[in-house]
Amino acid sequence: MKGGNAMVSHLFFYQLMLLGLLWLCCMLHAAWPSSHAAGVLRPPERILPSRKRPRVPKPFPGLTRTPPCAACAQAHAYAPQPPGCPPPRIVPTRGRPRQVDTSWHFCPHPHCAYRGWVGLGNIRANGHPSGGPWRQLHGTSCDGYFQETHGTPLHGKRVPVDLLVWAVGALAEGLGIRAVARVFEVDPNTVLAWLVEAADHATAFSRYFVHDVRVTQVQLDALFALLSAVKAGAVSEAEAITRLSRSPQWVWTAIDPVTKLLLAIDIGDRTLAMAQRVVHQVVQVLAPSCVPLFLTDGFKEYATALLTHFGHWVQPPRRQVTGPAPKPRWMPRPQLLYAQVIKTVRRRRLVRVRHRIVFGTLEAIQQVLAACGWQINTAFVERVNLSIRQHVAAVGRRVSTLCKGEDGVRQQLALYHMYYNFCLPHTTLRQPLPLPESTNGTGSAKRWQPQTPAMAAGLTDHVWTLREVLLYRVPPWPQPAGL
Repeated sequence: MKGGNAMVSHLFFYQLMLLGLLWLCCMLHAAWPSSHAAGVLRPPERILPSRKRPRVPKPFPGLTRTPPCAACAQAHAYAPQPPGCPPPRIVPTRGRPRQVDTSWHFCPHPHCAYRGWVGLGNIRANGHPSGGPWRQLHGTSCDGYFQETHGTPLHGKRVPVDLLVWAVGALAEGLGIRAVARVFEVDPNTVLAWLVEAADHATAFSRYFVHDVRVTQVQLDALFALLSAVKAGAVSEAEAITRLSRSPQWVWTAIDPVTKLLLAIDIGDRTLAMAQRVVHQVVQVLAPSCVPLFLTDGFKEYATALLTHFGHWVQPPRRQVTGPAPKPRWMPRPQLLYAQVIKTVRRRRLVRVRHRIVFGTLEAIQQVLAACGWQINTAFVERVNLSIRQHVAAVGRRVSTLCKGEDGVRQQLALYHMYYNFCLPHTTLRQPLPLPESTNGTGSAKRWQPQTPAMAAGLTDHVWTLREVLLYRVPPWPQPAGL
């Protein structure tokens, strides 16, 4: 009996386990959804095409305050004004007319009433004292004497004039300071001193002549240059010529693409403060009411600098009847047009060029460019950058020249600025002669009249030689138009 009961209990247990497994399978089958049931219960969702909204540029909201410009705060230091009304013109009443033109000379004596005034008839030529190369000039109002080279880089030099002019011309053409010293057999420090004096004179010369310019377009760009700098007091003057540490800088340029006139050139970091300074220099040479079209690359700080100098306060209209009035906004002038040329370079290859309209409209910009048959571009200022690399030794690639520091490069750029605008005829600016002019020898007749950017802009009437520029005595302040 005991064996039979044990067998019955085992069979009951197995049957109970089988029923439990069947119940578990049924529950899993009911809970687990099949692919067919999922397809019936959950139909696939419809993918709707995304709505592409048109990219309409948002209007510029304006600024609540004017961006600061350090150059504007110091503008008075670069614009000397005459002390008052010019004194009366002196007309000689006796003797024969003078043969030497002294109308572009001025009296340098500080106690003279005619000091700094040009073309008032108070200067007379007094011959060559002791048989020297330079004339002596006499101021009839103060009875003072001075040489015609007073206030020029040639004053007080014992070297031949032609040697100094040729050396400065070689520097302007891109020859390094050491190379100029070897060619003309002088000391490199002497050539460096000539460069400093010539650069100061060229800066004053450009500032005196390049002003009140009316242009329709301005292109701005920055040229990368690897310069050299020596810490003050770290090495001696002799070691500074050979031991130079390297530092990156940028050469900023602004050009009128129509007349090819180089409006501004400077050196500094690629920052907002530097962009403000370059735009300020451009504004200083433009006429007061001139607002040209500006074309630059994609550097965003240009927009802030242009807005600083070509903006005005605008009172926004009320949106609500009650409540405080909206604050005034600093907005660009309606005449201001500004576009950017954004280039995408991959593996040193240009793959894409885009145009971005920052201020103004595309139709207004194209209307300005249509007068010359051009499109939005910065090709002209980029071509000037190549000329700078060829004519400024310290900016050229892979060179080791003396005076590659910021001050030295600034002096070389100042010399090139004057040399490019007044002494270098531009091929695209030449004018055809009414009648061909015969030349010496058996050469072909002259058919073209050379023209410099300064002549195309109406700033001068002839091509200046470097000797004429170095001999020109720059007045201390701008002269009235009637003189």
